[in-house]
Amino acid sequence: MIVGSPIAGGPFAPRAAPARREGNLDMSGAARYLAGCGPGRAADPPDRVVEAEASSAVLAAARVARVAARQLSSTPDGQLDEALRGMSAQLDRRSAEVAVANEQDVRAARANGLPAAMIDRLLLDTARVRAAASQLTALAGITQEPGMRVIRALPGGLELQEWRRPVGVIGANFEARPNVVLDMASQLIKSRNAGVLRTGSAALRTAAVLADEVIGPAMQAAGLDPRAIQLIRVPGRATAFALVRQPKLIPLVILRGSGTSTRELATEAAIHGVRALAHADGGAVMYLDHSANQELAGRLIESSLDRLGVCNRLNLLLVQDSAWDTTLPMISTVCLRLGISMSLPPHDHPLGHEWALEHGREATITVARAEDAGDAAEIANTETSGLAATVVAEDSAAARQFLHTYAGTGAFWNATTRLLDGYKMLSVPETGINIDAVPGPRGPVTFRDLVLRQYVVMPSA
Repeated sequence: MIVGSPIAGGPFAPRAAPARREGNLDMSGAARYLAGCGPGRAADPPDRVVEAEASSAVLAAARVARVAARQLSSTPDGQLDEALRGMSAQLDRRSAEVAVANEQDVRAARANGLPAAMIDRLLLDTARVRAAASQLTALAGITQEPGMRVIRALPGGLELQEWRRPVGVIGANFEARPNVVLDMASQLIKSRNAGVLRTGSAALRTAAVLADEVIGPAMQAAGLDPRAIQLIRVPGRATAFALVRQPKLIPLVILRGSGTSTRELATEAAIHGVRALAHADGGAVMYLDHSANQELAGRLIESSLDRLGVCNRLNLLLVQDSAWDTTLPMISTVCLRLGISMSLPPHDHPLGHEWALEHGREATITVARAEDAGDAAEIANTETSGLAATVVAEDSAAARQFLHTYAGTGAFWNATTRLLDGYKMLSVPETGINIDAVPGPRGPVTFRDLVLRQYVVMPSA
């Protein structure tokens, strides 16, 4: 048994399934992780034992969270906000413990050969801890949406009302980014939902400290049941699949991450009748019109590449044909200064290829031609995920043509696509950025979106 390891369990964790033993060796998920089955190593093929352990861990967490959710549904606004302010204060008090755990995670990730972009996401340095604490305090100060509104009067002295109700228990699966533990927990608490959180194995040490030393104690101090926020302590992809197979206990799962794994989980969720808010693909687009201010364009290119591992970074740079020869030298100069490689025509990859996901080539952008603003917007619509695109232009007609043609989640004019972020755009931490092309929450998903609409008919008096 890994006595004292935060991964092995915490003060608010449900009782884990009995560990499988071989001789005197504890074969629990935590033990396997610390023994060398951690981040960056090929996972063992799923077997019945692994799947059973994963399912047991998720079921235990979901059942505990479901019971705790009952209290949250009727908790006054002020008590919820007190818990958020307490999380901010606890984060400051426990910053040393968080730093130690994160250093261990980062060291292990580097030893296991994780790409630089993933290391950047994993890192929770002093600046990011301070930013997280500030965001928690800010979230506590945001007024809740009204829980009820009258829609219209009905015959017979009745009226139709619309109520906002919490979902109950919401699952969340996200890449190894420990700050997202705080983002998810705070949004769930603010929206009166309980949660079952599962993060990548590379972040488990930091995530466990945040759950046990920051989130749980702050909830308890505010009079909330700390068991409402559950962190899955068993590493491995089997727990991610177990999370999306419980429609009765966890009807909604937020899937954060990039690439095929998130799409696989979304498909699995659909098969089992679980609603998924999936953020599977990223990669932002910038179009430089012939009327673009070159100095502004250079600044926007630079600011859009400040972090290479995030989804809303510059990925595809489109340049109007008529401005290609005069604009390309400026782009080359900026990229050379930033250490960014350019993939120029003819391309041996799709135009929307997401460079953040290619190990060793994250510091790359695709540069291509577009006939005009309308053509650039259509390229962005058809060749990319539809996350975000910006037009750089002084010609308002060209800019408006681009904005009216582009159908993606975030559209910008003379601004960086890095603004497509919950806190930067809405002053609220996000649970993820949803890019579905169907009705429902789209863009940065915040606590305001994590509710169910209920129609209630009652006497108007």
